[in-house]
This record gives sequence, C-alpha cells and structure tokens, in this order.
Amino acid sequence: MQTSTRNTVLLERSRTAVWHPCTQMKQHETLPIVPIARAQGCWLYDFDGSRYLDAVSSWWVNLFGHAEPRINAALTDQLQQLEHVMLAGFTHEPVVQLSERLSALTGGALGHCFYGSDGASATEIALKMSFHYWRNSGQPDKTEFISLAGSYHGETLGALSVTDVALFKDTYAPLLRRSTPMPSPDWRQADAGASPRDHALHCARALERHLEQHHTQTAALIIEPLVQGAAGMAMYDPEYLRQARALCDRYSVHLIADEIMTGFGRTGTFFAHEQAGITPDFLCLSKGITGGYLPLSAVLTRDRVYEAFYDDAVTRGFLHSHSYTGNALACRAALATLDIFEQDDVIVANRATAQRITAATQALAAHRRVRDFRCTGMIWAFEVTDADATFGRRFFEAALARELLLRPIGNTIYFMPPYVISNAEVALLATRTLEALEATK
Repeated sequence: MQTSTRNTVLLERSRTAVWHPCTQMKQHETLPIVPIARAQGCWLYDFDGSRYLDAVSSWWVNLFGHAEPRINAALTDQLQQLEHVMLAGFTHEPVVQLSERLSALTGGALGHCFYGSDGASATEIALKMSFHYWRNSGQPDKTEFISLAGSYHGETLGALSVTDVALFKDTYAPLLRRSTPMPSPDWRQADAGASPRDHALHCARALERHLEQHHTQTAALIIEPLVQGAAGMAMYDPEYLRQARALCDRYSVHLIADEIMTGFGRTGTFFAHEQAGITPDFLCLSKGITGGYLPLSAVLTRDRVYEAFYDDAVTRGFLHSHSYTGNALACRAALATLDIFEQDDVIVANRATAQRITAATQALAAHRRVRDFRCTGMIWAFEVTDADATFGRRFFEAALARELLLRPIGNTIYFMPPYVISNAEVALLATRTLEALEATK
C-alpha cells in the first residue's frame, strides 16, 4: 500500500469508526482528520512524511518530546517485570517510589497519594474526598463547592459541576450539582489602571464575602493556579492564591489546587502554587505526569485528611476505585519523567527557553490584530481582535498547512510546546504562526 493511500484509508476509517473527543463529527466531512504514523521530538509525521510541529504538546501532556529515549527505556524495562496488578490489597515498587517522590516535591506537606487515570478523575477524587472528610469530621452540612468563573476541571459529572465553561457544561446542566463561581482574577478583566495584583485582591474580597456567608455549607474551593486553561489561558497574579489560602484557613474550607495542566513546570516552577508560597489541601495532577506517554492522575493530600478516614468502619474509608489505579507502567513512566527533571535541570533550562520564545515572538505580539500577548512560564497566549465564529477552524487549517499543530480556544491562540523545542523550531513556530494569522482574515 502506498503511503498516500494509507493516509486516505486511515482517515476514512477513523472518521467512521472512532468517535473523537469534544468534536462535532459532521465537521469532518470537509475538515480532514490528520493521520499520524509516528512521532519524534517535537514533530508528528503522517504516512506521506508530512510533519507538524506539536506546539500544543498533544493537548498539554507532552513534556520532553515524542519517543524520548529515557522514558522508552524505562517502559521497556518495566514490561519485563510487571505491567499491572490491582492496587486493592497489593502494591508494587513503582507506585511506592512515585508516591514518595511526589510527596517530597511538596516538602512532605502532602504525604498521601491516591491514583486515577485522567484529570477529570483526579477532580472527582478530590471533590469526593473533601466531602467525605467533612462528613467523617462531624460537619455533614459542608457539601457545596466553589470555583472560579471560566474554570475548567474536567467533563465527568462532578468535574462539570465545578466547571464554568458553557460549551462543556450547559448541555448536561440538569445532571449536575449546583456550584458557585467566584470572580476570576484573570488580569484581562481588570479595571482600567488596575494592576494584575490589584485585580487579584479585588476578586479575593468577593471570595471573602461569599465565604463569610456560606462557609458552614462550603466544603472546598477548587482553582487552577495561575493559569485557567480552557478560559483562554487566563493568567493571574499569585497574590490571589495567597489570599485564597488564608481565607480557606480562616473559614475552614479546603483548597483544591487543580494542577492537571499547570503542574510539572508549565508555569515556570515545578508546581504553580509554589509561586505563591502556599500549599493546598488537595493537589490534582495528570497530563505531564508521565511525560505524555500513558494515562495517569494523582491526588495528594495532608495527614489530617488521611487520618479522618483511618478507622475500623468500612463506611469511613474513602470509597473510590478503578481497575487500573496506580498502573505499574504508567508509574514507571512518571518516575522516568521525574528523573529527567533532575538530570536536565529542566526548570532552569525552561527559563532560558522561555526567554528565547518570547524574544522570537515580538513581531507577533506587535501585530495589529493581536491583543493581550502574555506568558507564564512555558505558556504563551494572545487574542485575535477581529476573529469570527469560524476563526478557530480556519486558523487551525492554515497552521496545519504551515507544519504547525495549533488549536485556538475561541479567538485565543496559544503555544504550549514540549520543553525540548529547539531554536530552529522556535523560529519556525514564530514565523509561521504570523503567516497563518495573515492568511486567516
């Protein structure tokens, strides 16, 4: 079979047999699905050899490029030992090592790890654990949750209940628990003349007013630290996290940090909440945890939460499970990912990479159709001022034609590349994004 035929056949088979995520499948009558044959570094390749720079890290998961030799080697080794065993009543070395190392990254403050398979599962675990903690602690009325306006925490029913993105939430609203969105500290929404910190403090005062009235019914506040992804990479000042931590302490409300996207170096520190000098009560991790290789999520929490479940009564135990909890292969990939952070001094290296990308994108930042060009760590975003309802699809196609994988969120274009992006690839990303923008009127 010729490679061009393989592209065409796989595209059609995928369109008819695979129900793709968060996709109106009818659009693929005219918008081709891109078949990928292999990947290496920052590049995806189809069967024709056409390539695409993975500038969004395959939905924000890939940290060190595709086919990273050290992660490959770790998985090959693990395959010879143990692929999986149930974690109920059994354990294995990779899950123990990973739990210890993740805890150490919080300075030991979050000493207990509970595992899931994906980000939404981590959100579900944290919400259930918070609710059940208050029940076990003799405060069963604390059943409500609050989140930020524009928040995104996943698409399962519990996670959707604390999500505030209409596209994901409105259709399923009758199935969801009610939650209350708090004003977002997104600095794009600041009053004229107000600094990002001023706006953060303003929003924190609204949070304070709500907790003052409703803390006896509130179990937890869940937030995406520093960057709200699906809200269009909304970025905010760390002061909001400091204020939220203090208010949650004052009113006996849990603070859940959803670092599913922001963790593992994306915001310039290993965890985003570090930039505020605070520790959450629950820390949700996924996406980059395995370097983009295998599904895995984790929720880390404090001793006092764990102790509230430690009892002879089964009903006081945490009632949550799934068959692949703490999968050995996924944990081994995560351990290899943590090894690379140490071996390559990734956080320091990323700072230099971020400076190069920011410098290379100055012409883009100054473009007449661009506003609010911004960066936090290894995340860049900007809005296109004259974008219409079809802009996202048209820009996606224009970028693909220029060897770029970019998926706008509404009128927001963002970059979240693998950390190993080279200088030549940075230059290509900057130049061809500008070309795609000019081609998408």
